[in-house]
Order: sequence, then C-alpha cells, then structure tokens
Amino acid sequence: MGTPTPYSAHSPQQSRSSFYSSHASPSPTPTYGHEDIEDQQTTLLRRSLASPDGTSYDPNTSTDSLRRYTLHDPGITAFAPPYHESETAEVHSARMSDYSGIEMDAWQRRQGVKSSALRRYGTRKINLQGSVLSVDYPVPSAIQNAAQSEYRDAEEAFHEEFTHMRYTAATCDPDEFTLRNGYNLRPAMYNRHTELLIAITYYNEDKVLTARTLHGVMQNVRDIVNLKKSEFWNKGGPAWQKIVVCLVFDGIEPCDKNTLDVLATIGVYQDGVMKKDVDGRETVAHIFEYTTQLSVTPTQQLVRPQPNDPRNLPPVQMILCLKQKNSKKINSHRWLFNAFSRILNPEICILLDAGTKPGSKSLLALWEAFYNDKTLGGACGEIHAMLGKGWRNLLNPLVAAQNFEYKISNILDKPLESAFGYVSVLPGAFSAYRYRAIMGRPLEQYFHGDHTLSKRLGKKGIEGMNIFKKNMFLAEDRILCFELVAKAGFRWHLTYVKASKGETDVPEAAPEFLSQRRRWLNGSFAASLYSIMHFGRIYKSNHSLLRMFFLHIQMIYNCCQLIMTWFSLASYWLTSSVIMDLVGTPSSHNKYKAWPFGNDASPIVNFFVKYGYLLVLMVQFVLALGNRPKGTKIAYTLSFLYFSLVQFYVLILSFYLVANAFMGGMMDFDFDQGVGHFLSSFFSSSGGGIVLIALVSTYGIYIVASILYMDPWHILTSSWAYFLGMTTSINILMVYAFCNWHDVSWGTKGSDKADALPSAQTKKADGSKSNFIEEVDKPQADIDSQFETTVKRALAPYQEPKDDSTISLDDSYRNFRTNLVLFWILSNLLVALLITSDGIRKMCLTESSFELRPIAMMTAPRTRDEVLALDISTESRQSSVLMLMVIQFLFAVIVLGLSVTLAKGQRYGSVPAATGYAAFTGGAGMLAAAVGFAALFREPLNGIISWATDGLASLALLAGGVAFAVLLRGTSCPNIETTWDNVLLSGGCTTIDHQKTCMSSPSKLKSRCTSAKADAAFMFIACVGCIAALFCSFTLARNRGSRKAGVV
Repeated sequence: MGTPTPYSAHSPQQSRSSFYSSHASPSPTPTYGHEDIEDQQTTLLRRSLASPDGTSYDPNTSTDSLRRYTLHDPGITAFAPPYHESETAEVHSARMSDYSGIEMDAWQRRQGVKSSALRRYGTRKINLQGSVLSVDYPVPSAIQNAAQSEYRDAEEAFHEEFTHMRYTAATCDPDEFTLRNGYNLRPAMYNRHTELLIAITYYNEDKVLTARTLHGVMQNVRDIVNLKKSEFWNKGGPAWQKIVVCLVFDGIEPCDKNTLDVLATIGVYQDGVMKKDVDGRETVAHIFEYTTQLSVTPTQQLVRPQPNDPRNLPPVQMILCLKQKNSKKINSHRWLFNAFSRILNPEICILLDAGTKPGSKSLLALWEAFYNDKTLGGACGEIHAMLGKGWRNLLNPLVAAQNFEYKISNILDKPLESAFGYVSVLPGAFSAYRYRAIMGRPLEQYFHGDHTLSKRLGKKGIEGMNIFKKNMFLAEDRILCFELVAKAGFRWHLTYVKASKGETDVPEAAPEFLSQRRRWLNGSFAASLYSIMHFGRIYKSNHSLLRMFFLHIQMIYNCCQLIMTWFSLASYWLTSSVIMDLVGTPSSHNKYKAWPFGNDASPIVNFFVKYGYLLVLMVQFVLALGNRPKGTKIAYTLSFLYFSLVQFYVLILSFYLVANAFMGGMMDFDFDQGVGHFLSSFFSSSGGGIVLIALVSTYGIYIVASILYMDPWHILTSSWAYFLGMTTSINILMVYAFCNWHDVSWGTKGSDKADALPSAQTKKADGSKSNFIEEVDKPQADIDSQFETTVKRALAPYQEPKDDSTISLDDSYRNFRTNLVLFWILSNLLVALLITSDGIRKMCLTESSFELRPIAMMTAPRTRDEVLALDISTESRQSSVLMLMVIQFLFAVIVLGLSVTLAKGQRYGSVPAATGYAAFTGGAGMLAAAVGFAALFREPLNGIISWATDGLASLALLAGGVAFAVLLRGTSCPNIETTWDNVLLSGGCTTIDHQKTCMSSPSKLKSRCTSAKADAAFMFIACVGCIAALFCSFTLARNRGSRKAGVV
C-alpha cells in the first residue's frame, strides 16, 4: 500500500507564504464559541505551518515528504502542533486535545455559516433538478492532488470525479429514491457497470473501528484491481470502476463526529454543506459521493499514493449515506437495496458492519464463489474475534469463550449447513448476496421489520405484529436466508466460504455481552420456529430431489436442536446432579468410596453445591425480570463466577469418573461374555458408559474436528473459557433472554441535532421555470485552510472514552427492590426448610436441648436403640449447624461487599473509621463461619476455638451495626438535606472559599444511603446468625459427648 506521509492542504502551485497575503482578510479558522480558543487555534495553525527558524514551510522543497508520519513525529508537518522533545507526554497530549474529541456542539457550530462570512464571500446559484437538491462542492487541493494522474487524466475519466464531491439532499423514502424522481448516483451517471457493491453499516462506532473496516475494504479492492490473469475484471474498463463502496450511517445524533472527520480527510464528507430541509420538505438522508485514493489506518496514519509504488491504493468510488434520524439497521439496508442498488443494479452485494475487518483477499474469495456458481444466492466467510496484540484479549474469559464459539461454529456448524445448501444464518457483519436473488419476496419479507414502514404496511408492519414476530426480526438475517432458499420457482442455495475471513470486535464485559445475546437468542429462537413452521414453502422452489432430501434432514436436525435448547435448563442441572451423585455419594457403584472429600464430607459439599446452583439460578430470574445488566454488574459477575466454579467442579468429577471406568474402580464393564453383555453393561443405568459417551461427544468432537480442520490453536488458547462457561451460557444468558422476551427495542430516537443544519429555500429567476438556491461560494484557499484543522482532528491519537460506572437512580431503586425480594424469598425458604426437614428439634430448640442432666446420667451406659436415636439426632443437628454456617457466611460476605463499596466511593480524605470497621466485621463473620465449618470435621477446632470466634464475631457485628445506626440517625435517603454532609455518605468534604463542599452527587448520595442502611441491617442479621450458630454448635458438642457412653 502507499506509504503514510504528510501532505499539504494547499495546491503545490501556491506557497504557504503567499496564502496569508493573497486575500484581503485572513482565512477563517473553526469557531469554538470563545475568543481565546479561536486565538489558540490560529496560533497553533500558524506555528504548524512555520519552520523552526520562523520562515514559511514549503512542502515542495521538503526532503522528508516520503517518510512515515505519525502525530508524535518530532518533524514539522502541516497536521499537528510541533512536538518538542522537552515536553512531557501530558503537555503534548493537552495541546493535541484541541484537535481530538470534538463535542457535538462544536460540530453543530461548524455546520452553519456566519453572517460575517456571508458579507465576505460571494454567492452562487444552484439549479435544482426538478425538486432534488444535488450540488458539486470542490474538495481541498490536497485531496485533488492525491489522485494519480494516470487515473485523473485518463481518457475515460470525468473531470469532477476527482475534483468535486457531490452532495444530494434526499427528501424522500428509500423506495422513492429513483431516476424518475430526479435522483441519481455518479456510477450510473458515468454509465458504469457495478459488479460489486460493498456496504458498511454504521451506528456509533469510533474512528478506530471505522478505519479498520474501511481501510481493510480498500486493501481488498486493491487485491481485485491488481489481478493480472482475471478473465472478468480486466475487460470492459478498469476494475475499480466496477466496484462501489457505500457507507450507511444510522443517524446524525449517535454518529461519532471524529469518524466524520476521518471521512472528510479522504474527501467523502464536508462540514457545512448539509441541509436539514428543502422548501420545508425534511431531508431524510444526506448523500455524499467521491472517488478517492486516500485512506486512514486504524493507527491514524494517512495513506496516499506514491509514484511508481505497486502498493498504492486504486481509486475507490464511495457513497456516504448519512441518515438524519436513527431508524435502525433494517432501514439502512432498505436504503442500500431499494434506493442505491436499484440505480446501480449490482451483481453482488457484500454486507459489513463497522468494526469488522475483512482479511486479505477475503472479498475477492466471496465474489469468486458467486462467479463460479450461478445458483449461489448468498454466502458468508469465517468470522473470528479480535484478539489484540499478542492475543492478549484471550486473557479475558468472555473474549476467549466467544473466540472458541466462533471457531467451532466455523468448523462444525457452517460447513455442515453449507453441504446441505441452507446456512441458517449469514451474519450481517460479514456476508454477501446476489442482488437479483434477493429481489422480490425475500426483501419484501425482510423489510417488514422496518418500523418506518409500519404505517404503510398496517398489520403486516412492525407495529401490527405480535410479540413473536417482533422478536423474529431481532435476527433479521435468518429471515432473509430462509426466504432466499424458499423463493418460489428458483433454486438458490447458500454456502460458507472458508477462504474469506473477517475479524470483528466482541463484547468484553458482562452487561454488553448479555444485551447482545438477548437479541441473538430471542431472535434466533423465533426465526428457527418460523423456518420450521413455514418449511412447506420449500416445495414451491425449484430445488433438485437430492437438495430437497438434504433440506429435510436439516429440518429434522433443526427441530432436535430446538428441543434441546428448550430443555437445556433442566439438562444441565440433571447432568451436574447425576455426576455429583455418582462420584460423591458412597454406594456399590464406587465401592463405597466417595470422592473427592471422603465419605463424610463429599455428600455434604455436593448438597450445598447443588442447592447453591438452584439458589443462584433462582436469583437469575429475579435479576432478569427486574434489573438492567448495566445496573447489576456485580451480581452478574458473581453469578458468572459461581456457575464457572460449579462447571469446573463437575468437569473434575467427570474426568475422574471416566478414569475409573478404565481402571475398574467404578464401572464394571463385562468384556468376557460377548458384545451383547458388554453393551448391556456399558449402557446400564448403574454404569458410567452413558457419561463416557456424553463426555467424548461433547469435548472430544471439538478436538478431533479442529485437528482435521488444521486449525487447532483455539483448543489450546480458548477452550478453557468455553468449557467453564457452558453452564453459564444456559443458566444466565437463556434466562435473561427469555425473561426479556417483551423487549424488542424497536423505538427510534429523535434527532434534534439536525436542527443545527441550515435550510434550503428555493427561488425562481425572472423568466425561468427552474428553481434555484443561493449559497456561499467559498474560495479554494479558504476550503484548504479549514481542511488543515479537519485533518488534525482526524489524525489525533484516539483516546478511549471513559466508562461512566455511575449507577443511575432508577438502577439503584431496582437493585434495592431486587435485594429486598431476594432476602424475603431466602428467609422464608430457610424457615420452611428448617421446619419441614425433621421438625424444630433439628434447630436445637426442643426441650431436650435445654435439659440439664446429671453427669452420671450422661455417662451412664445406653442401649443400642438409644445410641442410634442419638446418632440420628446428632446428624440432624449437624446439618442444621452447617446450614447456619452457610447463612452466616453469606450475610458476612454481603456486609463486607457493602462496606467495601462505601469505602471505594470515598473521593476526598480518609475512609471513615466506621466504614473500615464494618468491613472488618464482615471479614470476621466470614472467618467465624469458616472455622465453624472446619470444626465439624476437625475435632481440635470444635469447642473453645469455634465458640470464641463465633462470640467475638457476633460482638464485632453488633458493635458495627450500632455504630452505623448512630451515625445514620436522622437521615432519610430521599431527602438530600439530611445526607449530603453525613460522614458515611458524603464521600468526603472539604472547605473551599469558606464554604463546605462534599463530593457525592445527589444520585450517588441516595445510592450510598441505601447501601449504608442495608449494611447496618445485615450486620445485625449476621450477628443473630453468629449467636444461633454458637448455640447450636455448643449443643452439638454436648451431644457428641453423650455418644461416648458405653453400650449395654
């Protein structure tokens, strides 16, 4: 590719020294609303154009014009303020911040024209084509000069293609964007055949993600243009003229304005040319067209062609469709297919999402699949997760699990479905369709999900659909795939192209991951049901008998998969429970040797693991029905962790079970009585053969298939995260998705940001029938001057946006409600379990528990029946003590968590002593519960040590609760006046100008107040738990002493 180099924003024929002296008034610089900022911008711009000795800088005499350029290069360039080696990185970053992170209000100010500019500049008249406003605007000189002369001066070239950007204000629906209504696009105006239309759909991705996709696309276009032996691309004109790249931006408001600066740097966009309406007709989409040879890399380096460099990028015909309002992805595709494709009539349409980077020659591989198979209607490539430098993203379990999931889908699912001819989903992030194959019913059904058509379609539109169909359009790409294969009278099929690879970013945090999978799971479930219920439409297609046979096989497979998905919640619970029972319960199957904690402890540990599993699963329903993932990050993170630990434990038990199967320790297979007896023993319910088959089919198939596919590295790097997260994917993702089936998220955002755009009012000339508008005619020098600042913003180092982790007031109320409901459910469940087990006697509350017998009676010999009854009573009491220990531990964890949260919110000064002490009491409660649990199995700890820790923990918790109650006395969480300066809640206070100022905002105050009061309540509850555990443990020790009596 071309070498990233600096270039001038002025024509080479015009020196920079003459630039400032050739006009009566200085060239305008961007206005930021404050005079001091404008002066700073002008100063920086003049300094950037000056050489170290103060003289003007002429790029024509520079000897460094071919070197690589970065913004931190100490050389003098026209793009950045000079970087001095004596400066610290912070100082230089602060200076560069003038050109990075431009806010929405700054962008809005750049769209208008000042009254002073109207007086200074001349105006020009622009005739409308009917009622359509379509204008050519000159691009900056640097962009014009970047085009190589071999393309710019070619015989078939059009002059304005490289010198002017074309802007069209589309005031119509996408279906009305037609030649008949006066709309047109440059490739059609130049009578060019469009073979390949590459569409990039965009919502709010940053400039790095957008540059990754756009630069990758331009490199792929170069791969096609550089083909030497192609029988197609080298005939009928240059290859680049057969390719069009279309970017569809879903709304002005969500769009990252730095991304627009990147597009302006390569010539596809300009500030100040958009019109919000034309004669009162609102603009629906702003359409920009330009053919460019420039590109910006993800590292903010500018790539321009160099003389005689075979790596130069070819010209790329680009269309930018910036929709005025956010109207979702299906509407973006309606602009692509029903507006632009009808005019361009492409053969193949490739769909990409912003952020997906196509690999080398990937788009060529997709096109070749269509070129070599005339009945191919759609195709997709291999998508894999973005792993970062040195695969460091794999350290994140979520990223590693998703990487493994993508890989296995590309190894097992996609090739199998491709062999059948029906790939159930061609991902919208990286797929391709033959345009004439999807025309007609496939697109009609697909666009039923466009909410902008809801009034026109009536009951068939999104507003008239039931909740099932609305969810179905959350996975709209599945609908298009089925409609394409089932298209009446045709034999279109779908395939998977392994040679085509794309890299995409994946969610890295639990809230974003849950939100994404909710849409995927609900949409795919509804779409799968839709394809099964409408399978009969396949018979109207023109597929061969062999293809029909395979489609029937695939339909049966999809039905089985749907059933397994439906019952997956019970399946995972039963599998985990059965494996724990087989290994951890002493029985004849394991020769009465429980593993891994021994005969006494293993059943108890498994009991708590299993019921903890059910408890956390119940919590998922409460969270999913009442909370947003972003507001309950901690709860979901802990849930992910718990289910992963359970899965890890079950995996260990499973491999132990398999190992013993071959060592004869647990499963007695009959190898001596023939095949029949062996199979009978292998599949018997008492044996482990079924478990062995399940393990091999679940885990072994991944390893074998990956090795056969010659792509095994994900097994080594990512399988650990996927296997540990298998239970999590069912118990958290499926529960959250189904509990939010009602959330179809079809609402559209209004865009008041378009109000900053000027209106276009037409006038009629005397004696003329055509209308025209009058606008400012900027001189080329001023266009170049403003372009300097645009490039500086575009190439400024990308700064990660700060994640606002503040919990909203609504989320804090939801969290409190959830905690209250969970505490209510758990406390009532505990009471019910304790009473219905074997009676209140198990809780050491019967009269016999308080009975003080003489020592002689306690040591007197007992009958066997008495000893047996005493053993049963002791075991029941031991179970109750264990339950109390667990409850005590959970409450202590809650106290510690709430106290740490309050401490982390301290913004000024030291953490209050009461908060630190509360955290200590939580740790003390956890320690007491751990010691009490160990005392049940280790005799030396049973007695004074366990009683002392329980007693001290209860006193500490009681003191902490009293301290919090005293400090919170008189506070009311909704009333800020009672909480703003409270030592526990304020986050720290200081005196500024003799006025007391505290750190916490009102929303944080309410949240911290709720947490502090909950912390106090849980300290009292944990104190009661410690006292109850102490009492029961004392009684249990006394009963153990009674067991030592002899037996007569």
